[in-house]
Amino acid sequence: MNLPKIRTSLLFAGLVLVASACTSSKQAEDVAEGRISDDSLFTLVQYKTFQYFWDGAEPVSGGARERFHSDNIYPQNDKHIITSGGTGFGVMAILVGIERGFITREEGVAHLEKLVAFLEKADRFKGVWPHWMNGETGEVKPFSPNDDGGDLVESAYLIQGLLCVRQYFKDGDDREKALAAHIDKLWREVEWDWYRRGGKNVLYWHWSPDKEWKMNFALEGYNECLITYVLAASSPTHKVPAVAYHEGWARGGKMKNDSTHQQYGYHLDLKHNGAQQFGGPLFWSHYSFLGLDPRKLKDQYADYWQHNVNHTLINYQYCVENPKGYKGYGKDNWGLTASYSVKGYAAHSPGEDRGVITPTAALSSFPYTPEQSMAAMKHFYFELGDKIFGEYGFYDAFSEHENWYLPRYLAIDQGPIVVMMENYRTGLLWELFMSCPEVQDGLRELGFSY
Repeated sequence: MNLPKIRTSLLFAGLVLVASACTSSKQAEDVAEGRISDDSLFTLVQYKTFQYFWDGAEPVSGGARERFHSDNIYPQNDKHIITSGGTGFGVMAILVGIERGFITREEGVAHLEKLVAFLEKADRFKGVWPHWMNGETGEVKPFSPNDDGGDLVESAYLIQGLLCVRQYFKDGDDREKALAAHIDKLWREVEWDWYRRGGKNVLYWHWSPDKEWKMNFALEGYNECLITYVLAASSPTHKVPAVAYHEGWARGGKMKNDSTHQQYGYHLDLKHNGAQQFGGPLFWSHYSFLGLDPRKLKDQYADYWQHNVNHTLINYQYCVENPKGYKGYGKDNWGLTASYSVKGYAAHSPGEDRGVITPTAALSSFPYTPEQSMAAMKHFYFELGDKIFGEYGFYDAFSEHENWYLPRYLAIDQGPIVVMMENYRTGLLWELFMSCPEVQDGLRELGFSY
């Protein structure tokens, strides 16, 4: 396919590098006075966040580290642990880096060749990667005592990203075509049908040789897992029938929200799991839609573009209303989703609001709420400055209410920022993923129009 090559000029690249060092409040103030445009700030945020998956990649595998802590309060001993889902987001970010001129095409190819070679040798369970892997050896790192095998959802995120890479390089030179062929082989080896647990009309999240189905987590909607069913139905070798989507994921139609109730004037077509009001955390409108284009996506259950826009606007309006009176919340400072929290990790949402704002929530929502997301980005950068902006972009989360600002990052939060901001700009990843003929066939079989 013929995609536009977006290259920054040497002068603009210099601006990015200079501006990327402007993290103090005074420097941000100077920049705000006219030294950087909205478009340049947009590129700067993409550039810095992209570095998590480039400069900050696990060096042996090239995969995305699960987390990175820039502080020394709690030294990390797991910098070699990579996450399969975050790595899928990361390879999409690498494509953005090539298109934006952050790295050369040749640098990107070399990095992806190393990563794909690692994935070919890493532990897999019926073709499915675990949630966590040792980036130095490829061995599974148990996510929990019973989660020591294949993670179908995290692997779906990885495959979503790899298919974008395949499409990007499939018509390239011999080296690039070879990379695309290796990815195609990995895609074909994923046994989605095995995860039906003996032919049930639903997919299961986990399986391992020793614990088998002990996790017992059926994928029933609605949450972040839609892409898993889309890919399972699209598989050229281990296809899952549409009945599993309709009876399992859609709960025999019960996933559809038949209530006409609106929140802040917005209606959700789908019932969000465990979220009776306001919808779930915003990553539910991000992870499956990094490659899966929601702009015209519809099936018998929802108009996914309108659903995601409404989900985001409800989250935004909740933060503007700020019913719990948390310091800092407002029209320029919003966004609730899963992230680090003041105490541990939490799936922040209006129904689980702990006074913590997570930058990926607003920034990864750029396609849905461009004005509100831009206002948030400018507030984060110009007003909060070095409190929350560091070597890999905005920190994972912060709380003005608790005066809590830790320089820590998570792959699954940084990746969607780069990808969804680019989808807003150019539709790059949407165009790549939707160009897969298998995906087109799978969507039609599930009853989608797009």
